[in-house]
Amino acid sequence: MLRRLRLLTAGESHGPHLSVILDGLPAGLPLQLEQLNFQLARRQKGFGSGGRMRIEKDRVRLSAGFVAGKTSGGPLAIEIPNLDFANWQEREIEAMTIPRPGHADLTGAIKYQHADLRLCLERASARETAGRVAAGAVCRQLLEHFGVRIGGFVERIASVAVPIPEVPDAAELEALAARALQDDLGCPDPQASAALRAEIKQVMAAKDTAGGVFRIFALHLPPGLGSYVQWDRRLDARLAFAMLSIPAMKGIEIGPAFANAGRRGSAVHDEIFPADSGRLRRHSNRAGGLEGGISTGEPLLLSVAMKPISTTLAPRRSVDLKSGEAAVTRYERSDFCALPRAVPIGEAMLALVLADALLEKLGGDSMREIEPRFKALAGNRLDDLDLDGKSWRFDYAI
Repeated sequence: MLRRLRLLTAGESHGPHLSVILDGLPAGLPLQLEQLNFQLARRQKGFGSGGRMRIEKDRVRLSAGFVAGKTSGGPLAIEIPNLDFANWQEREIEAMTIPRPGHADLTGAIKYQHADLRLCLERASARETAGRVAAGAVCRQLLEHFGVRIGGFVERIASVAVPIPEVPDAAELEALAARALQDDLGCPDPQASAALRAEIKQVMAAKDTAGGVFRIFALHLPPGLGSYVQWDRRLDARLAFAMLSIPAMKGIEIGPAFANAGRRGSAVHDEIFPADSGRLRRHSNRAGGLEGGISTGEPLLLSVAMKPISTTLAPRRSVDLKSGEAAVTRYERSDFCALPRAVPIGEAMLALVLADALLEKLGGDSMREIEPRFKALAGNRLDDLDLDGKSWRFDYAI
């Protein structure tokens, strides 16, 4: 669903490193590598995370597409070492034959005819998302160059919800995200954070796992990104594709979509009003920043639902595929609740899709070409529109 950018990742969860290729970036984009490392560090933090996060200290190595502090226009190559590889390099690895419900173990074995289920685990693991976070951090810097800001926070863990406005405005979103960055659960509310922590402790005591919902957003996004002319160019469809490609994500909501579904249309749609200087304004944003698959210029709001992690300390019933006999699963190191760590992953995928849509809109192969085109973009202004009020007719010959 990407049209200008291409992202490829490679590597196993316990292999020597993760490799990332991000192709299609314009030449001349300045990159701050510490911003990539900062986002990688966010992905590793969060109460309820497992032992793997105490081993890895993710940092990027760039090996192509980056010269003198700027992108070259060629594919950007990123490598992220797996420090845990040292613990596996000389180990004789026991074959895994009992698939874990909820994982890609059984489906992967059926598809790829693996003799060992661990080969499914190694590639299907969410360890792969570290590469996406690094690539997303690059796209984030492209967007920030044009004033677009991205953020996110935890909205719910299990049945415990965080009290936030249904449709926060831009200032509220900025404040929520800033507070969430100071909390190891990614929660913008201290009282709610304590309740979330208590819920995770109960989950840990029960040898279980918990999922939840996180919210991500983009501010100052120009109107006109995406399109309605083909199904695969709709920006909402491209965002849904990206979010549901993240392991364990099972649902996406744009704006208060499910609440809107229970209301009448007159209470849902965002009316348009004239404002000073010929601008067009909306007093609400229940559409979540998208209409007809195209950005409106209002804050883009997404909520993403994550299922509980499939690996539980308490065994689950399964079948030993070697013998065909009933069996129970064996525990593989995992998180109790990975939702706080999912927030920067969602932000990264949001940045990737929006950077792609922006580059599709602007065209050009260098920042020198792109910058004046961005300044000339049409906005929510009457002077940018070309409606003449004249009648017309279809001229097709039948």
